[in-house]
Amino acid sequence: MTFFDQLMLHFDEGVTGLFAQWNVYSSLIFTLFAGFLTYQIVTRKDPDAHPFLLARQAQPSAVRQQGESPVYRSQAAPHGMPLNPGLNVKDPGVSKWAKGRDGDLRDIWRQAVAGVQEDGPSKGATGRILTVLGSENVTEHRLGELTRQINLIGQHIEDQGGNRVAIYLPNSVELIVTLFACAFHNLTAIVLPFDQPDDAVISMLRRSAADTVVTAPGSFPFDHVVKSYPSLRQLIWVVDDGSAHLDWNEVPQGTGGSVNVSTWQDIVNDGPAEAGRELPPLESQKEARDVTIFWQSKPGTAEEMVRFTAANLISAVAAQIFAIPTSQRMGPSDLFLPADSLANTHTLVLTLAALYSNASVAFNSVGAGANDLAMCTRGIAPTILVATPAALLKTHQETGSALTSAIARNLHSLLTRSLTQEGVMPTASAISNYYDRYRPAIGTRPGKLRLIFTAERVGAGTPPLSSSVLSDLRVFTGARIVCALTSAKVAGAAAQTGFYDYRVFNDSRSHFGAPLTSTEVMLRDTPTVKNADGQSRGEIIVRGPCVAGNEAALGVEGQIREDNTLAYL
Repeated sequence: MTFFDQLMLHFDEGVTGLFAQWNVYSSLIFTLFAGFLTYQIVTRKDPDAHPFLLARQAQPSAVRQQGESPVYRSQAAPHGMPLNPGLNVKDPGVSKWAKGRDGDLRDIWRQAVAGVQEDGPSKGATGRILTVLGSENVTEHRLGELTRQINLIGQHIEDQGGNRVAIYLPNSVELIVTLFACAFHNLTAIVLPFDQPDDAVISMLRRSAADTVVTAPGSFPFDHVVKSYPSLRQLIWVVDDGSAHLDWNEVPQGTGGSVNVSTWQDIVNDGPAEAGRELPPLESQKEARDVTIFWQSKPGTAEEMVRFTAANLISAVAAQIFAIPTSQRMGPSDLFLPADSLANTHTLVLTLAALYSNASVAFNSVGAGANDLAMCTRGIAPTILVATPAALLKTHQETGSALTSAIARNLHSLLTRSLTQEGVMPTASAISNYYDRYRPAIGTRPGKLRLIFTAERVGAGTPPLSSSVLSDLRVFTGARIVCALTSAKVAGAAAQTGFYDYRVFNDSRSHFGAPLTSTEVMLRDTPTVKNADGQSRGEIIVRGPCVAGNEAALGVEGQIREDNTLAYL
């Protein structure tokens, strides 16, 4: 008998013996093993991002200067190529293969009105503009009517001799309309942080040399401003429907009638019905004017005034659009809610990016800097949200304290393991559906939220968000979270975490990811911290087309970690 025959004989005897001893327990064990193996194969998913992409998130320059670190850029904006300057706007009649214009704020509104241009099922779709007043009063504004308001308000300010327009409003449609009115009518917009002390308001008006103010009654100290700031020439009140019957055009005695007072509603209603329906043509438009922003740091310190060019803002908008993976970018199916003040350039830039992407945008005056996300999302179901770190920390504390049962804690651990170890955002399943009862009440449909933006404000005493807290919030809300580093002279963000970066570290404050396609980051030596080969530490310096003056020192010390992400030192 050959060796092969002996081998087959032993194999035959083994199989015969196995089935001879087969019983119900063997069937049960085999069924459980086969079911487990099938479940693992069927439910297995590849990580949302390849681990190698997370291991090196920025690209350092080949050389560094003495006293400085290498210059770090986004992997999508390699060295030797220009940083992202704009939106690549294609004018009508221009070949789709030709290079487009960088664009400015006027192109953002034109795109919002025109709708989606790319071929596909959503071609021509436009977003909606909503005002949220409580849980039941949600008003939709037609884009054509907003275009009319942009033209009428801008023309009125221009006719009255206005040139520098201060916008002192909470998050509202009127704030955005005034911003675009300034852009289309060659006026300088000045966005003031809302709800400030009287002296701070007067100081900002004086430093910005504003001659026109658009504001709301009850929040603007008119008498005090007129006496202390005689350069004010024009005031436009934005009154609510309940106060529209009052005479807001009356000038208080003692002002000498030097201020022309009118109301938003009168300007819009007194204009002909068909006036202002069309936007000014491209051929005759002048170069876009600057936008002045006041950066609020810690209480008790004066706001820093920064002038951003149109190129700064549009570069920041383009970088934020490009930072989101193509399959996840904002579109007509999204509802965007800024739950942080539009006076912050990070929130303003993201809102402009949402408008350019034809997403629906909701404005809620309660939402500016609100720490209660449940309150500022009442009546709507946002899919994308801009929130302050303080609001996210409150949501984390309230939701975490509600996970008291063993089932809830085990479900949370299971979903966290899928997120952090497998790199996969939990999707709809029996487990996640059961977990929905523990989710925070953000919007009218908890679980619909898919993306949250938040930002560390340099020098403003922002409460820290650790990577562990961010991971918990992703599980709680079912949404991805992007955490950015923002500064006074940087439009948008200097750096921000990756869309698919779910990793957790032993830290008290999360890292800030890699630079965007509109910025590059370098660390400069300080008296106490020095750079060395293989060690990048020092004061954070940001350069790029979205930076006022093209370069800004942030005044804080940072470091580049092993994964080439930026973090505080």
